[in-house]
Amino acid sequence: MTTATNTTRPSQRTATPPRTGAASRIVSRVTALARSETLQFLRNRTLLINAAVFPLGFGLAMFFVTKAADGSTVTDAAAMALEYFLVFALIFVQYYTVLSMVTTRRDEGVMKRLRTGEARDAEILGAFSFPGGVLTVLLTVVMVVVLIVLGAPGPVNVLPVIVGVLLGLAVCTGLALLTSGMTKNAEAAQITSLPVMVLMFASMGSIRQMFPDQVNDIIGRTPFALVFDLSEYGWTGSTMTQRIADDGPAPLDAAGVLGETWPMMVMLAAWAVLCLWAGAKYVKWDVRS
Repeated sequence: MTTATNTTRPSQRTATPPRTGAASRIVSRVTALARSETLQFLRNRTLLINAAVFPLGFGLAMFFVTKAADGSTVTDAAAMALEYFLVFALIFVQYYTVLSMVTTRRDEGVMKRLRTGEARDAEILGAFSFPGGVLTVLLTVVMVVVLIVLGAPGPVNVLPVIVGVLLGLAVCTGLALLTSGMTKNAEAAQITSLPVMVLMFASMGSIRQMFPDQVNDIIGRTPFALVFDLSEYGWTGSTMTQRIADDGPAPLDAAGVLGETWPMMVMLAAWAVLCLWAGAKYVKWDVRS
């Protein structure tokens, strides 16, 4: 009896431990990496303050400046504020943060060590984009609430705004990884990031309208111009160029906005996929690579 009892226990013990699935392991690795990068992000007080203050500060400043201008409505002021907010949020909270973090971790040898473990490349790179992406989404919600409290009407259709912000984060992440591959060290990021920053500012509706129509049409198909146009259509039902034109079309309703913006959302999604692919392909994992 004793022998029979002893022979059955090992089989029972081997059958009871639960098996962790592949999906659970991926979630566990991504969570651990994202938590680590978030802690590093929060420890950098200068980066954190700049990321939180600049987008909201510039956005609200443009709201009051535009509102005080002759002929401007609260809707115009809110659209201008949201555009400036997105510019500085995408630049400082996501693009430059990911660029500096990836470049610094590469120079410290952290990326090379992480790659030798269980984590996959996409999981490692995704963790770098997590803190800035979450902060950008939170700040966007805060900005929208503040604008409504200040008297601005709510969005005509919030979907283009959401899609524009999320895909804009993906584009900025991919471009940051791509730029990091051309950046020798963290100090050089101030120089290598300039082309992306110039393109982002040139893509703003308030600046783009000053270019000739041929140039405006070309820039209008770039990813950042699509982000800004989506945010304006979603918020006001029209773009800034249409609102300042004497014979411009009337603002669209929610259904009209969706019908007008879905090709733009598809185009922006294609840009996001392209930027993420290029960033993952050409990012450098080691200073000697």
